Amino acid sequence: MEAIVLAGGLGTRLRQVVPDLPKPMAPVAGRPFLEILLSMLAQKGFNRVVLSLGYMSEKIIAHFGDNYRGMQLVHEVELQALGTGGAIRAALARCEADHVFIFNGDTYLDLEVAALERLWQAGRHPLIVVRQVPDTARFGKVEMCDGRINAFLEKGRAGPGLINAGCYVLPKTALDGFALGQAFSLETEFFIKHLQKIRIDGFVTHGRFIDIGVPDDYALAQTALAGL
Repeated sequence: MEAIVLAGGLGTRLRQVVPDLPKPMAPVAGRPFLEILLSMLAQKGFNRVVLSLGYMSEKIIAHFGDNYRGMQLVHEVELQALGTGGAIRAALARCEADHVFIFNGDTYLDLEVAALERLWQAGRHPLIVVRQVPDTARFGKVEMCDGRINAFLEKGRAGPGLINAGCYVLPKTALDGFALGQAFSLETEFFIKHLQKIRIDGFVTHGRFIDIGVPDDYALAQTALAGL
């Protein structure tokens, strides 16, 4: 079981609260958030994690080194901003498994990993983890039918629906059509652009979901994630 954790963003929305740390290292209930995330991955059976790093990468590397709770940690440091797609493309090149789980380094998602792995094995199509929310306006909406993603709708549409939870399962070769070092958006230049060409499945998660990148949710996480 292998994962990529995207932990290289600038964290501009959280900078006012945590000015001197990369966002994934923001303290939550007395621990760096990335510790909580990696501990969860270890508990769920992952044994190798590629950390996709950028802003203040040295602080993350110094804290964790190359092993955490029995998991091998590999550091992929981008020297310039590559967007979600470029960062994942570079990290996939460091992976060893034929498929990889991808997580955001500023989001706690108690993912049903075993069920998602079974879904991958059944179809071996790219997978997007989605979540039902009461109002999709802030996030943008994902439309799914019979397990297949068929549309992405822009932010601003009010009302209940499914949103992209920022977690994926991809074949190791999924982004080989993009050059290493090329900056691009995974969402717009891979998922949306290829939606009519390849099958992309959705997995509805019911696990706890907290995005610490927003100051209000960061404050909420201090109590919601205490004791983990």
